[in-house]
Amino acid sequence: MKIGLFFGSFNPIHIGHLIIGNHIAESTDLDQVWFVVSPHNPLKQKSTLLKDRDRLHLVNLAIGDNPKLKVSDIEFGLPQPSYTIDTLAYISEKHPNHQFSLIMGGDNLGSFHKWKNYEVILEHYSIFVYKRSGHTTSSIGKHKNITVLDVPLLDVSASFIRNSIKAGRSVQYLLPDAVLKYVDEMNLYR
Repeated sequence: MKIGLFFGSFNPIHIGHLIIGNHIAESTDLDQVWFVVSPHNPLKQKSTLLKDRDRLHLVNLAIGDNPKLKVSDIEFGLPQPSYTIDTLAYISEKHPNHQFSLIMGGDNLGSFHKWKNYEVILEHYSIFVYKRSGHTTSSIGKHKNITVLDVPLLDVSASFIRNSIKAGRSVQYLLPDAVLKYVDEMNLYR
């Protein structure tokens, strides 16, 4: 099975994430897109994150019963901070019958050369890059293992959503209904 790995803090997952994951699942040869909830991205402050299991639960609520989308907690048992190369090695060993690809935004492609062992990732894994406004795909985007995709994007961020909730503003339509309901019931991000 061909699996696209969409890594993220998903703090919280929002409709923009779902649009990207679903579009890539439907418009490529991938069989599924796995939303890999990262407990600690080395480029983000851990203190700003909702608890790992809460974020995982929100992704499960958001995906619902879509057979092309799945949530993964594979990084929860790995050393932190999480490095993509380590996760790829582990997940490939754990699921030898799957072929894994990465999904990333064009903004990440610009700093990809700073990732741990990025050359190994580039040589052994295909990478689907969705364009982000204000970011060019640079010369690395022409690599044989990189496919640049036009994906419908919304200019919405998880930090905007968190700040809006904290300020008491509605985030209806930015979060899937089940996620919004859980965030409200559990009084999250306030």
